Formats: sequence, structure tokens, C-alpha cells
Amino acid sequence: MSWTQCGCQIVPAIVLAGAAMFGLSSSAAAHPHVWATVRSEIVFGPDHKITGIRHAWTFDEFYSAMAVQGLDADGDGKYSNEELGPLAKVNVESLEEFGYFTFVRKAGSEKFLPLKPPEDYSIDYDGTAVTLHFTLPLQMPADPNADAVTVDVYDPSFFVAFGLAEKEPVKVSGTPSPGCTAKVETPDQESAEAAKALTESFFSQLGPGSDYGSQFAQTVKISCASQ
Repeated sequence: MSWTQCGCQIVPAIVLAGAAMFGLSSSAAAHPHVWATVRSEIVFGPDHKITGIRHAWTFDEFYSAMAVQGLDADGDGKYSNEELGPLAKVNVESLEEFGYFTFVRKAGSEKFLPLKPPEDYSIDYDGTAVTLHFTLPLQMPADPNADAVTVDVYDPSFFVAFGLAEKEPVKVSGTPSPGCTAKVETPDQESAEAAKALTESFFSQLGPGSDYGSQFAQTVKISCASQ
């Protein structure tokens, strides 16, 4: 396992793409070893433009148990904000290298919109699952009144499987223009089924620039009636 020093405690980073997860070599990386349920909030500013994406990622029970191991410093069986705070910090810092697994662009464009470092990050643990909360501001606000905007959350290596929540996966907040909506577009189900049959060796042959995981992304499309 790969561990990260944080203050006086050693804590595991929740998400490191591909080979970085659990300290595995690239030959060991394969179809998902970690699962995350995504809820996202599209944040609008007073000028009706998108200013950021607020995420809540809930991780599978097995990985969550590993993530909080050793963090109950006072041994009371509960995990306070003070105990979980360093874990949140090391995770959002680790995610920077991978673009926070968040890809925002104007519809029809191949160019991703640049993001600022996370704000308002925290972690909570309900005794079963860890949820990482953070907000990603856009470097420049995006105007969905002019062009639809899409948001994808995925790991290009498909080591971590991100899936939108079945209930309330995405919402808008702030001051969107009337008629602005955020809708989920599902990926090709045949590709998702085919991926289950792929072997470890297939994934070990993917190059570092592979974007294989993008075909499993559930796209959120933000559009406005004024378009």
C-alpha cells in the first residue's frame, strides 16, 4: 500500500490514478479496484455563468475502511473533523496531478476548461463509507447561455470507477438563468459490459496517455433555454 505522511499521522490517499493506487505497478492496474458514487453541484455566479463544480464522492465500503484506518486518534469510535481534516487535505493535493478527474468543456470543443485548486474541502465518515467534499472553481466562468457546457468525472486509466448517484446525481445552485438545466447523458452500455471481460494484461498495455476510462463517463450537460 502507498502511504502519505500527513503531520504526525500516516494516512492513505483516497484516490491516486492507475498505478499510484495502493502502490501497485502499472502491470497490476486493471478494471476498477475502487468505486466512487458521484454527486455534483453546478455553481452559478450572479452573472448567470458557471463559476465552479462542487463534488461529493462517496467511496466503496472496503476502501473507506482502509482510508480511515488509524485516524481515530482519541479512540472514541468516532471520527471528528479534526481527525479527518488531514486526510481531506492530502487527498485533494494528490488529485491535482490528475486534473481532479474532472473534465469541463464547452459542447463541441475538445479543449478542457482550466480549473483552480479545490476550495472548501472536507471528508466525513458515516461508519460505512467515506465521502470527500470539495469545490473546483473554474479559472474563467463559463456561459451556458452561449454554449452548452459538459462535465465528465472519470479516471482515464479506469482504475477508479466513478458513477453518478441514482438519486439526485446533479443539481444547480446560485443564480442560473431561467431555463438552465443539468441533464445526465449515459455512456454506451455495450462498452461497459465488454470492459468486464477485459484482462489485467489489457490494462497493463495501456500507455500513460490513455484515455480509456472516458468511454464509461456519465456526462452532465448544462444548457439553457436561451440557446
